[in-house]
Amino acid sequence: MAASFLAPEDFDRLRTVRASAPHTIGEALARRRRRDVLRGDGRLFIVAADHPARGALAVGANPAAMADRYDLLDRLALALSRPGVDGVLGTPDIIDDLAALGLLDDKIVVGSMNRGGLRGASFEMDDRVTAYDVPGMVDAGIDVAKALLRVNLDDAGTTSTLVAMADAVTRAAAAKLPIMLEPFLSRWVDGRVVNDLSTDAVILSIAIAAGLGSSSAYTWMKIPVVDDMERVMAATTMPTLLLGGDSGADPDETFAAWEDALSLPGVRGLTVGRTLLYPPDGNVAAAVDIAAGLVHPTL
Repeated sequence: MAASFLAPEDFDRLRTVRASAPHTIGEALARRRRRDVLRGDGRLFIVAADHPARGALAVGANPAAMADRYDLLDRLALALSRPGVDGVLGTPDIIDDLAALGLLDDKIVVGSMNRGGLRGASFEMDDRVTAYDVPGMVDAGIDVAKALLRVNLDDAGTTSTLVAMADAVTRAAAAKLPIMLEPFLSRWVDGRVVNDLSTDAVILSIAIAAGLGSSSAYTWMKIPVVDDMERVMAATTMPTLLLGGDSGADPDETFAAWEDALSLPGVRGLTVGRTLLYPPDGNVAAAVDIAAGLVHPTL
């Protein structure tokens, strides 16, 4: 970005709060002005920033793009200031920073749960709940839960992930807390986990995720934009947000694919992180505004 959105004194205040008055972070969350999850046109545009907690700091060719927390917060603050941005998805460290900075009024806060499947780890498929849990989100006034569900049929670590996610869905439903599941079929390729983005694989992952827990009443889906999205969306009746994924070589092509998918029945909006926070041309506001216009065409 060409210039900072937040001022140095904002970060001075944040450091002081964290060191000397940590209790005020919870107070800031409690007093923030809340809103209904769905309102107006019934669509949502959420900016995602939960990648670092899973050890995923890369954006494109830069392996440490998200390593600078001050730069990331600055980009998030700018994104949250733009018209049509409904909220943010993050782990407690991110959400607490944003709350302390006073940036969450009238925003949907989505809490990220399972970050235990660290990128590149031998235990990556054993993706336990290591960030928000349901009781913590209820206490903090978090609006929506989010859980990643990667299913690897060749890795026994998937079993504990399935059990943990089923428990999360059950607990969220009991608390009347919407929970977004982000399912993938995954496999090991040359020592790393790769998600299968074929149409049939996405459909199968949705079927597996939809059956988790003792109630599906509060379950949402968060799925990638792939080929034949009409067939993908025919696989679920659950409200669905589209996953933006990594930046492509052609941003216009990416935006066009999102626009097409957003027109499908059942699609309620878009959740995007790195693609918009770290656009190729560095213009965060412009990238966010384009995506916001796709989700909320009447802006």
